[in-house]
This record gives sequence, structure tokens and C-alpha cells, in this order.
Amino acid sequence: MRIQMKTALDVEKSWTALLDAQPTVNWEVQRYDGWYNNLAHHSMGSKGSKLMRLVPASYSDGVYRVATEPELPNPREISNMIMKGESGSSSSQNLTVMAVFFGYHVLSEIVSIEMPACPAEFLNIQIPSGDPVFDPMKKGNVALPFQRIRWSHDTGQSPNNPREQINTVTAWIDGSSIYGSSHSWCDALRSFSGGKLATGPDGLFPRYATQSLPMWTVPDPSTGKTGNKGIYGLGNAMANESPFILVENLVWFQYHNYKAGKLAEEHSDWSDDVLFQNTRKWVIATYQNIVFYEWLPSFLGKNVTRYNKYKQHVDANISPEFLALTTQMIYTMMPSGVYMRDRNCTFLNVTTTGGGISPALRLCNNYWNRKNPNLKSATDVNHLLLGMCSQIAEKEDHIVVSDLRDYWYGQIKYSRTDLLAASILRGRDMGLPSYNKLRKHYGLHPVNWDDIKNSNLRQQLRSLYGNDIEKLELIPGVLSEMDGTPSLISDIIFSQFNQIRVADRFWFENEKNGLFTPDEIEEIRNITFHDVLVAVTDEWDNTTQDNVFIWKSGDPCAQPKQLKSEDMEACVPLRVTDYFEGCAAGFGITIAVLLCFPFVSFIIALSVAKYRKQTFLKMQPKSERAGVRGIDEREGFPASEWCGGDEPFQQVFIQLHPNQTIQVVDGKKTKNRTIKLQNQQNIEVTLSNNNGSKAVRVRIPKEYDLVLFFNDYEDRTAFIEKLKESFTENGVSYTVTALRERDLLKESVSKKKRQEILGIFFRNSLSHVFDIEKKDAGVIHKHEISEALKCELSREEFAESLGLDPDALFVEAMFSVADKDGNGYLSFHEFCYILCLLLKGSVESKLRFIFSMHDVNGNGVLTKAEFTHLLRSFNQISNFLSRDQTEQVIESMCIEAGLQSTEEITWEQFYSMFQQHSSVLNQMTFQARREKYESSKIRQKIQQFKRLIENYRRHIVCIVIFYGIAAGLFVERAYYYGFASPGTGIADSTYVGLIISRGSAASISFMFSYILLTMCRNLITFLRETFLNWYIPFDAAVDFHRLIAMSALLLAILHTLGHLVNVYIFTITPLSVLSCLFPSVFEDNGSEYPQKYYWWFFETVPGMTGVLLLAIMALMYVFSTHYFRRVSFRGFWVIHHLYVLFYILTIIHGSFALIQQPKFHIYFIAPAIIFVFDKLISLRRKKIEIEVREAKQLPSGVTYLKFQRPSDFDYKSGQWVRIACLSLGTNEYHPFTLTSAPHEETLSLHIRAVGPWTTSLRQLSSSSVKFPKLFLDGPFGEGHQEWNNFEVSVLVGGGIGVTPFASILKDLVFKSSVNARIQCKKIYFIWVTRTQRQFEWLTDIIQEVEEKDNNNLLSVHIYITQLSEKFDFRTAMLYICERHFQKTQNKSLMTGLRSITHFGRPPFMGFLNSLQDVHPEVKKIGVFSCGPPGMTKNVEDACQKLNKKDQAYFMHHYENF
Repeated sequence: MRIQMKTALDVEKSWTALLDAQPTVNWEVQRYDGWYNNLAHHSMGSKGSKLMRLVPASYSDGVYRVATEPELPNPREISNMIMKGESGSSSSQNLTVMAVFFGYHVLSEIVSIEMPACPAEFLNIQIPSGDPVFDPMKKGNVALPFQRIRWSHDTGQSPNNPREQINTVTAWIDGSSIYGSSHSWCDALRSFSGGKLATGPDGLFPRYATQSLPMWTVPDPSTGKTGNKGIYGLGNAMANESPFILVENLVWFQYHNYKAGKLAEEHSDWSDDVLFQNTRKWVIATYQNIVFYEWLPSFLGKNVTRYNKYKQHVDANISPEFLALTTQMIYTMMPSGVYMRDRNCTFLNVTTTGGGISPALRLCNNYWNRKNPNLKSATDVNHLLLGMCSQIAEKEDHIVVSDLRDYWYGQIKYSRTDLLAASILRGRDMGLPSYNKLRKHYGLHPVNWDDIKNSNLRQQLRSLYGNDIEKLELIPGVLSEMDGTPSLISDIIFSQFNQIRVADRFWFENEKNGLFTPDEIEEIRNITFHDVLVAVTDEWDNTTQDNVFIWKSGDPCAQPKQLKSEDMEACVPLRVTDYFEGCAAGFGITIAVLLCFPFVSFIIALSVAKYRKQTFLKMQPKSERAGVRGIDEREGFPASEWCGGDEPFQQVFIQLHPNQTIQVVDGKKTKNRTIKLQNQQNIEVTLSNNNGSKAVRVRIPKEYDLVLFFNDYEDRTAFIEKLKESFTENGVSYTVTALRERDLLKESVSKKKRQEILGIFFRNSLSHVFDIEKKDAGVIHKHEISEALKCELSREEFAESLGLDPDALFVEAMFSVADKDGNGYLSFHEFCYILCLLLKGSVESKLRFIFSMHDVNGNGVLTKAEFTHLLRSFNQISNFLSRDQTEQVIESMCIEAGLQSTEEITWEQFYSMFQQHSSVLNQMTFQARREKYESSKIRQKIQQFKRLIENYRRHIVCIVIFYGIAAGLFVERAYYYGFASPGTGIADSTYVGLIISRGSAASISFMFSYILLTMCRNLITFLRETFLNWYIPFDAAVDFHRLIAMSALLLAILHTLGHLVNVYIFTITPLSVLSCLFPSVFEDNGSEYPQKYYWWFFETVPGMTGVLLLAIMALMYVFSTHYFRRVSFRGFWVIHHLYVLFYILTIIHGSFALIQQPKFHIYFIAPAIIFVFDKLISLRRKKIEIEVREAKQLPSGVTYLKFQRPSDFDYKSGQWVRIACLSLGTNEYHPFTLTSAPHEETLSLHIRAVGPWTTSLRQLSSSSVKFPKLFLDGPFGEGHQEWNNFEVSVLVGGGIGVTPFASILKDLVFKSSVNARIQCKKIYFIWVTRTQRQFEWLTDIIQEVEEKDNNNLLSVHIYITQLSEKFDFRTAMLYICERHFQKTQNKSLMTGLRSITHFGRPPFMGFLNSLQDVHPEVKKIGVFSCGPPGMTKNVEDACQKLNKKDQAYFMHHYENF
């Protein structure tokens, strides 16, 4: 158990392992990270400390920039010219390979600069064209990647503060290469048993590394193997770089466990921690002794001074000059291979990477080798150690073996690189001084070219450096004079080690630190590396020299020969890795899957819609949905009629009648089609001969084909037999053929195709009759015209083209007159004749035609019965008037004409009766009218723009502000990550994808947060009553909601595209760069291989949540479309509640903070709080059950509900509520406009049954059971309630869209009756309905309003759209009757109201234009419409056109259903 003391000194030692209950640990335990070694400068020599320069930095800008070509020569060219040569020369000092790799291990103990800089900076090595190793194909574009090393970010700011690099391990000789440079690292290595380090299953070697250990796992350049498997977990991150470095680390690993075992034998009462700390103390001391007093003298070739004392003010940090010179010394002596031998001095053959035999382990083929076949056991390790002790290192000169110069393990995509070229670049990266600058610093004279003894080397350096000796860099300069160990190098190396020794408070010889007694110090001084090797192996007795770092003549086991590269296997050549290899297909499939989300959502929505439709059909009364099988077979053959293309099949019955007719009727017994067989010859009957043989086509000349599908082959056979009998009985010739079903349908003329042909027929007829120019008749191809002109109309098609009943007396008479040839069809010329007669003739000719049609006897007079028959024939056109109404009109017209006592009417009397309506009859034609304005088009556009601004100024301001903020956020984030982002370097990796994804993410966060406010219905209802309504268009909240949603969708797609680019970039970006971009996710361990694309998509929190968000958005947006919302409101309602999950996933999506800290909450919190508060208000109301007082069914599928009004329920006319009925098995809420007025004590709704929910509600009202209670939410405001803000208001209601105006009309009359103060002085109510029998309940309301409207505030206009406009010959007579009845009875013949009844669609343009003349003093007129989108669009178009004129301004508010 560690303790903490209260003194300042002990605070500094808080990380030391002082043990409270163990008196044997009576010293200050050294920290693993090197901190607090120096109590005056706590971070000196610690992990992460800066390198300490001996000479000022030499950067091209004096700060951090590196000089490149042509200022300095190409590093690869330097390597090829200076360091290339034959290997096989032995060390001049007889240094062994053991000394070389031990020195390499010592370097890793005190300095490590392998970690690349963040953000990533590259100084790539440009390879000369034709380089035999790296560019044998002479491409000329090969560049070996090289990254600058990590540096302190508080440097590199100015010439006074140039860049300084960071040492990632401690500068002390403190066993950090054995135990790791952090406490957690050491703990991961320990077994916590017996004070030992943890071993693997064999009990000798360490455990394999795990992700918790920061071990480097560079890919094996010879085999391509990657990963931790085969990588040992040790205290040195680079321990597995080669077998030769590995065995050095294994020696100290085993020595620790050996020493721990010895101490445990001597002190059985010691705990694990005490044993460990004592062992660690002894191992570090032993290591210090061997490094300084055995290896360093051997390496430098001179004795070292004795230890004097600890010096606190000496800086122990490593200098870059020392690092560069020491590594170059080691590189020059490193052999291309290493022997293995046994204790009998037998040098062993080894297994090569290809399975062959070699006399030694080839260096280039053993970098980062996993599970080396030559090192399977402790014996194999001993053999390698023995070989290293006997083998002489390479000579200390300028030549470096090809294993380092051509086949060093590479980085990123390249498996090989040039270590020496990289070293030169590393020197430039560290800002090393030139060779002469360093010599001057140490008081040596500068060198001249002539001082370089090797003439060939001198000429090469001159050519490389442009004959400028001052440019000669440190490493090439030192190598040029390398012959043994130059004194400059030895002085710098010794000085560095000596500084480390005297500055180390925990040096084993410092008696003041309390680590060792003088006797123990002396004991440690006598331990050699040979003793360590003997302690950890079993084969060292008298088999090696005492000083394993030097082999002298006479020492045991001389090497067979000095190894050369050609003595061993060849190096595995360079391999370039494509990180994206094998990913293209999967990446494409992933994108395709993402693209399929909307389509899958569409299919789901279609399935739900189909199910809801089927459910809705089941709810219909049985009489309306009787199945095909429900009708007696005597009434026809059941079949499905194919209507062509994607049109749905129609369930029909085929009836064969003996009067030479075939009738097609639907399930409601409504006659759909009648086929007359008179005069028909050569009818073709085609049968399908595949897919169950269920289809049949009956082709009748001059008509479209009858294509039927039967349930099975037997049903079709029965029908065909009956059809043949019918043809035979009626004398009709026919032929029977067979086709494949697909060909049968392809060749068929469907009803849809026939309608297209008829459309061309009618367009050409009208064009011919009215001389319409071709450009106005539309684009029609010649072959289509030819086909159409050959077409002839049947009686049914003629009636359908005129919108009449085929069996009407009027149609029968007209068709008979037009059919000149009597073949039962109208040709093109016959049809044009009837058009000319009725539409272009004079008033007299039209009346005479009508008179003659009904003058059955042809005697020039109409009897009273024939006149009645005439009027009834017009009524029969639409079955519009009742029999009593017809009789009433006839009697009234006869009385007015003075013919009440006359039994016969002459042509003159008939003409005089209708002459007063000649203006109506005279205009029975089609005229293309074009509005003309006095002003120019430019002025119209300007006026239109001004009116647009005036009408939508609030909308425009809010949109500009909202989208201005969104755009600002986009630009700010895009600019930040594109130009001013923090030093992660991510913009350099994925610039386009980054700015798109980050910019869109900011805008999306803002939009998806504030879109919640558009759904705060209670808040909107409250605020629209405040002054804010003058500035914010609260009535457009739903439209704004849709606009934001669509904008956010587009941004989400853009965001996704940006991330697709990012994922691709990150998939091909090396780990060394990714670790800078995402330091919280990746740690650079040298493996370089990035994660695959699927990891980003499916194994990360942002990726997985992003995919889920796309899926949810696809569902929500598809179900939110108008069609699916209308067909399956419950599906829309349920799916839209996924917004809760959507926001949760959005929060999680950004919380992972891959690129930036989460910011969504900044935008989300405020709107979310307001939204939740608004929801709580609604939930409070939803818990209150409302009792329904009255429920009844009204015509036109309308359900009337009257229910109690809550005591605190205040509302205005035109507002709406949401209701739910749990008895229907669902808790979904549906919006409906209140039809009751605010002054009424009860609330009422008129609900039209158009879907499953409203149909189920209607069925409840028809049952004898008491109507269940409802849940009420509201009221909510909308634009219609602003009708009172205008002096003149126009209310336009279509279909069930009249419901909000019912409340307004009643409210208006009530306020007028009580003399309440209202701003509105006149209201025009336009009711657009198909027939006067639709929504009879509104007729009752209008009648009540008319009776109470004593101030003439209301003007009602009813437009019946089932009939065409009054100037259509089909309704001219009916219009005349209506006007006559209005004149005599002061009420409408159709509705019984005082209101004016019109026929056809309302002329909004003309009606609104007339108001400018009626109310010239009014400058602003409110127009409020509710109904189908087509109607509201027509109203909007009329308002916009009129607003071009500089007169009254029309403000239009509309709602669609």
C-alpha cells in the first residue's frame, strides 16, 4: 500500500512506490516516466521532454522549414553515392555484433523519436528515375513516404524559438526499455506474483502483446504479416524490430525474473511488490554499470572516467547531434546477417523465409518477423546470442550494407525504404547543423574538400553539394571522415552519457540516494554482461569471451568468415500495398445499400398503404363491396378486367344478352360498358396459352379490346363456350387464336390507350371546328393524328366525352341526329358536324335544333307532354332536379309566358319563351380568353414582385433570418476546417469531404433542433395572439416545418456524401496519419494499415448511428409524403414518432467526438425544453375524457359529433383541434376544424369518412351502443381565424374544406346580431361542391345564417361543379330554369337558399376582380381558401395575377386536405 506524505518533497514523490508496511523498501522508488528525477527541474529527462541542441537549429527559414532540392541534394542520391559499397569488412576495433545491437538497445533506452508529428507532415524521398531498387521500371514518379517526427508545439514559432523535437521515452538509464516508460505499462508487464514479469505458457518468454501495450507492430516487409500475433510484450516499444534486438530485450526480461527468483529465495517473507521493486532496483543498476563501464568504453575505444558525484544542474536531455552520430555509428557497423552457433562452436544453418537454408539470419528478411522459425525455444535464443558474441561487426566507415540502405522496412504503402536517406532527412527535420558548424562549435577547424582523403568520395560530395563545403550536412560529413571512431563523434557520445550519469539522482553510484550501500555498489561494478548472460542461459560456461562486446584473437569460437550479403538469401524486394485493394466491391455495395433505404422505405410504405386500403374496404357496407363471388352466376361471369399499363384491375361481371349486346358491370351492378354486336363482323377472340391459361381478349372493331382474367382455366373455358354460343345465335363471325400472355397484353388496345386516341380525336375535332392553330392544339405526331382520325365514337364514348348519361333521352336523340350513316358510331366528320351545329350556330338555329329534336311528329309544334319531355331530358343530363322541381319549373315558365292554358306550343311561342335568355344561348361556345393589362410586362413583373414582397414579407424575413443563420453556420464550420482548423491536419487529408460534412452537420444540427418549434402547437396558438404575429407568420408553421425538413434532408444527403468521401480517404490513409486525426480512437503503433471501410460504417458509434439515422429518415420522409399520409395516416403517425429515437441517435452520433467536440446540444437544448413543455401541456389535456352528446351520420359520408365543451376551453372561429378515440384500438390523434362557433355551449365537428380511422368512427356513430368518449387536444390556431382583420374577406371552401367556414359564418352573424364590434364589413363565401346534395348539413347552416343576417354582411355563392359553366349547351336550359326560379321565388331551385347558384368551376379571376369595383375604397382584401390543392392553387394564381395591377391587394391564406 502506497502512502502520501505531507511535505512538498513527498508531494513530488507522490507517484513513487513507497510501501507503508514494508520496511525493506526504504528508498525513494524511481518513477517510470522520468519525472522528478531532478527536484529543481521536475520534467528534465522525463518522457515527452524536448531534445537539447548543442548547436542552434539550421532550418531554411530559421524556424521549422526544411531545405529541399535544389538547395540541398536528394537524400537517395547521397545514399547511392556515399554509402553504397561492398560489405564484408570487419570492425577496426573488433567490436562484435553483440556490441552493435546492445548499443541499439541502449539508444532505445534513452531516446525514441519514432512517433510522427501531428498534424502529419511529409518530406518524401524522391527516387531518381531508374533507381534499380525503387524504380526499376523508370517511371520517374516514385516517392518514398517520410514523416516528420513529433515536436513540441510551444516551439517553432520564431527564429528565437525554432522547432524542437520530443523524446518519447525517458533520457535516464532507468530501465524504461525493460519496464516501460509509464506505470501502467509496467503493470501490464508484471505477473504480480513473486516480483516477476509475466511470462507466456512456456514460462520463459514474455506474453504476446495486447492492445493495452503500446508495442510497435510494423508489418513484416518480407511476408506482409501484420497484427500483434507473434509480437512480444516488453518494455521497449521497438523490441520486436528484429530478432537481434528482441534477444537483447529477452536477456533483460529473463534477468529480472532470475534476480527476482534469487531474492525470493533469500527473503521468503517479502511481498510481490517488495520483490519487484528490489529486483527492478538491482536490474537498473546492473544495466547502468554495463552500459557505462563495459559497453561504452568498448564502443568508443577509450576508457571512461570514474563517477564523481551527482550534479543537479547538469541537463541530461538528449541532443539531436548525439542521436544522429550514434545511430550512424551503429548503422555503419551493422552486418547484413547474423550467425547462430551452439556451445560447441558449431555455426548453425538457419531456415530462410522461402524455406531454404542459409548460413546466417539475413537482416533484411527478419524485420518485424512474427514467430521466427529459427527462434522457437530458449535454446534457439541462446544460439543467436552466442553467434552475436562471436561475429565481428562491419567496419566503421562510410559504407552501409544494402539491408539498411535498400531494404530497411518501409512505412505507409511501401514495404521497403532507404534508412540512410531517411536518416539524412531526419537530420534536416531536426535542424541539424552542417558538418563545419558542429566542428566550429567544438573548436575544430572547418574542413575543406581537400581534407576528405577518399578522392572518389570527395568528387561525389562536391558534385552533390555544388562545390559548397558549407552546405555539407552533418551525416555525410561525418561519414566522409569515418575510419574507426573519429574523436569528434566519441567526444559527443561520451559527453552525452556522462551528462546522463552525473545528472541522474538515481544513479547506482550515488550513495546519497539511499539505493545501495558501498558494498552493494562495488558488487554491481563487478557484474559484466557476460555474467548476465550466464545467469539467464545454460550454455555459456567457457564458450564465450569475458567481454562479449569485443572479440580478440584467441577468444573461443571464431566466426567462419566475415559475412557478406551475397553469402545469404536475397532480400525480399519492395512491395507497394494498396490499402483499398479488395474493398471496392464492398464499398460500392454499402453505398448501394444506403441508396436502397428510400426504396425499401417506399416498398414498406406501399405495403402498409395496401394493407390500410384493404382494411378500409372491409369497413365498407357489404352492399358497396360485394365480392365477385357474392353475385349469382346468372348475373354474369366473374372476371378481372385489365385496363392497361399500371392501372389496377377492375372486378367485373360479363353479361351476355340475347339482344346482341355484351354488358360489363362492376360489383355494384353499375354498368361500365355496353358492346353492341349488331353489324359487327370478324370479332377476334385471343386466348393466353401460358401462366395458367386464364386470360382472354375480345377484339371488337372500332372499340378498345376487352381483356379479361378469370380465376382459373375452367372459368375461362365456361365463358368462352357461352360466348361462342352467343356469337352463333346472333350471327356474328369470329376467330379464335392463342398467344402468350405477355404478347397478348402487349398487342392489346386497352381502355387507357383508347382514351389517349380519343383525346387526340377530340383535340383535332375542336381544332377543326374552331380553327385553332396547331401550336395551340398541342404537339401531336402525324401517325397519332392518322390513327385518331380513323377512330369512330360509340354512343357511350360520345356521352362520356360530353359528361352525359349514355341512356339519357337527350343523348339518344342527339346521337341519332349525328349518326348519318346509321352504323352506330360517329366518325370524325359526323362529330365535327354536331359540334358546329351546337357551338357555332346562331341562337335561333340552336333553339330550332332543340325544338326539332323533341318534335316527335314533325308537325312544327310541341305538345305539353313533349315540352315537359324536353325539360326532363335536360334534367336527365345530370339527374339534378327532382320530379317535383321539374314540374314546378315547367308550370312557372308556362305561366310567365301566358301559356298555362295552351296544350300545344308553336315554334314562335317556344322561341319567344327563351329569347330573353338569348345572351346565354348565344355564348354557348368555347372561347379562349386572354387577360390584357394596360401596363407593360416589365411593369407587371415589378408590380408582381412588389406584391409578393408585401404579401410574404414576414415569411421572407423569417426565411432569410433562419437560412442566413444556417448558411452562416455552414460557412463558419467549412472555413474553420478548411483554413483555420486546429493542428490535427485533417483538412490536408480530406479537404472537400471535411468541409462538406462539417458545414452541413452544423446546419443540420441547427435545423433539426429548431424544427421542433414549428410543432409547438400550443406555443404557436398563444404567440399568434401577441404582437409577434405581426412579424412572424405563425400560420405557416406547418409549411415552414416541411421546408426545414426538406432543406435538412438535402443537407443530410450532402453530409452523407461528404462522409462517403471521408470514409474512402480514411480507408486509404495510413495509421500514422489517422492517429493524428483521431487521437482518441487510434494510436500509432507502426502498423500503418488503416481500418477498412466497413469498420467506419458498422463498427464505430458515429458510423452505425449514421446508418440508422439514414434508415429512420428514409422511413419518416417517405411516410410523410402526401400520398402515404393520406392513405395511411396511422403509418405516418407511428413512423413520425420515431423522431424520439432520431434525436437520441443524433445526440449519440455526435457524442463520439471523432472530429470535433459535440455541439448538437448547443442548438438542441433550448428548442427541446420548449417542445417538451408544449407536449406536457397537450398531455395534460389528453388525459381528460370528453363525453359525446350527439353523434349521427350525415349524407356524403359525413359524421356529425357534438360533445361537451371543457370549462377552460376558449377558442376562436376557424381554429382546429385534435381528437383521439381509444375505442378504435389506437391512440393516434387526428386534426379537424371546429364547426361550432365560440359563443356556443357545445363543440361540434363534421368529419368526412375518407380513411380507416374516420370510417371506423362513422361506424361507431351508426351503432346502437353509446358513442365512446373522446380525448381532445387544442385548440390550435390557423390563418382562417384572421378573417376579422380585413374589411372585406373572401372565404372559399371546397368539399369538406368548408368546415372551418361553418364556424366563421355562425360567428359572424352572431357578432352582428349582438352589435359586437367587428372590423370585417363584408364577407363573400364561395362554396364549391360537386352537387347540391353534397354536405347538406352546410346548407342548413347557410340557411340559418341567411335568416339571421339582417345587416347583409354575407354574400354566398354556390358553384356546382358536376355541371359545366352556364354557356355549355349541356346546362344552358338548366341555367335558364334556375335563373327563372330565382327571379320568381327569390330562392335557388337547386338549394332552396337565397344564395346564388352557379354551374361549373368558379371564375376566381373574374370574381375577385369584380370586388375591386364593388369596394374601390378597400386597399387590402383577405382571401381564405380551404380545399383540394387544385382549387387553392387556382385561387392563389388569381390573387397573384390581380396583384400585378396597382389596385386592391389580395392576401391569400390557404389550407389543403
